[in-house]
Amino acid sequence: MSEHLGPVVEEDLRAAARRRLLARRGLAQHLLAYATVNLSLVVVWVMTGGTFFWPVFPILGWGIGVAFHVWDVYAPEPTERQVEAEMERLRRR
Repeated sequence: MSEHLGPVVEEDLRAAARRRLLARRGLAQHLLAYATVNLSLVVVWVMTGGTFFWPVFPILGWGIGVAFHVWDVYAPEPTERQVEAEMERLRRR
């Protein structure tokens, strides 16, 4: 299939693929840090007596950031119709 694509289109496709792969790698790093740090906090909680579960605050707070990162990486690309509608709105400005 790539022989049907021109060099510019192929370069654009390669750049887009690279951006997506780097975004996924960044998300994996974020998830690993989230799990490691929060697991460590739970261990500290257990080792200090385990009364009130205070690790819930960083788990939930940071979890919101993780959820937005997941959305940023896996949200669907805008459709051509959406792009054209936005272009039309910008023309009317």
